[in-house]
Amino acid sequence: MRPFSVHTPASPDMTPAAVLDIIDQARRREARSGTFLRQLQAKADGLPATIEVDCSQPATCLFQFAVEYIEMAPRLIECVEACAREADILELFAPFIQAATRYFTQPSVLLARYDGLDGLLIRAYLCHRLMEEMNDNNHSIRSGKLVDIEATQANLLAHQLIGEPFANELDQSITITVLQIAGTPDYYELNLDPFVEQVKHAAWDWMREYWENLLLRNRIQFNLGPKDLT
Repeated sequence: MRPFSVHTPASPDMTPAAVLDIIDQARRREARSGTFLRQLQAKADGLPATIEVDCSQPATCLFQFAVEYIEMAPRLIECVEACAREADILELFAPFIQAATRYFTQPSVLLARYDGLDGLLIRAYLCHRLMEEMNDNNHSIRSGKLVDIEATQANLLAHQLIGEPFANELDQSITITVLQIAGTPDYYELNLDPFVEQVKHAAWDWMREYWENLLLRNRIQFNLGPKDLT
């Protein structure tokens, strides 16, 4: 998959609000067609034993999870931008924010083929994984433990719903994008404590609570040992 250029300036419509509008349009189309729900009905029977969906209609729980996961993407972008701005280091985070937003507003030709909720799940997965890798690829951010296990599990479930080998290709594209943005030792050692301190305040609390309960409220449980998350 062709990685996105990190040097393209943001266009006026590249905002979290524009992403939410794209999501709303896809939800209206899904309400008429039911295409994505039918896809999840097929996926529900093929989930690995480590993922348990404890409800009478597993596809419905997976559908609601996917919708919430998708809707979380623009809110995550907005939160990262707000914290970076408050920490006065927005310039450092702008390439991540722009790349994550472009997954929705300026998708590659490959992603543009998927224009329903299934396509938005792919875009949201890219967004969440990019932010997860941003966390993992800087020493001070990673030490702040901003990404909880629940976020990792949500990404693992989205990976399963997208399916392999395509989800693996998406992961590879994220690796390339992160290397383009921050693939130097200087970034790893860059002191981003001001950002971490902002994130530890109220701006991030609601997001942490959201992630912690995303699987639980949709009656989805992971039966994983510590080694399965490494």
